[in-house]
Amino acid sequence: MSNKHDHEVHHKASTHHRKAAHHFEAAAKHQHEAAKADDHDDEVGAAHHGYLAYGHQIQAIHFAEMAAKEDESVDHSDVDHK
Repeated sequence: MSNKHDHEVHHKASTHHRKAAHHFEAAAKHQHEAAKADDHDDEVGAAHHGYLAYGHQIQAIHFAEMAAKEDESVDHSDVDHK
């Protein structure tokens, strides 16, 4: 059974998961743009989009880690996981 505190923790975790997903999607879009730029020998464009993709990836991993820590903080000792 979940209590109010556990619910709040899971709500925070879901927010972090959504932020992570947003940044992973943004990273993927920039990786595709970097690939297109490389296809057209656009070194500046490829570098720009690669840099943006890398930044989004870092943010995504950060939020994914925060979500995992929130989920781990809930006491599951009273839950039967069969």
